[in-house]
Amino acid sequence: MKILTGVAALMLVSALFAGPALAHKVHLFAYVDGGTIYTESYFPDGSKVENGTVRVYDSEEALLLEGTTDPGGLFRFPIPKVDDLTIVIDAGMGHKNRFHLKKTEVEAGK
Repeated sequence: MKILTGVAALMLVSALFAGPALAHKVHLFAYVDGGTIYTESYFPDGSKVENGTVRVYDSEEALLLEGTTDPGGLFRFPIPKVDDLTIVIDAGMGHKNRFHLKKTEVEAGK
C-alpha cells in the first residue's frame, strides 16, 4: 500500500511540473529549396516566434550567420556553406532549440 501511495504522489508531482517544463519548449523546422534555407519557429501552442534570434553554425561549430525571425516566425537566408549545418533558435526567456541539416540535404537544395 505504501508503494502505491508513493507512486501516486510521484505521478502527481510529475503532472504539476509538466506545464512549466513545456513552457520553455520552442519548435524549429528548416528546409532547403533553390539555394535558400527556410526556417519556421513556433511555440507548442502554435504562436509564432517573433524577433527570435537564429544562428547558423557549420560542422566545426563556427558561427556562419545570425538573423531574426519575422512576425510569422520565419527566417530565410542563402546557403552560407555546403556542410552539415546546425540552426539554433533563441526565442528568449530560456526558449531554445536546434535543427540539424545534413550536408546532403544542403547540396540537394542548391
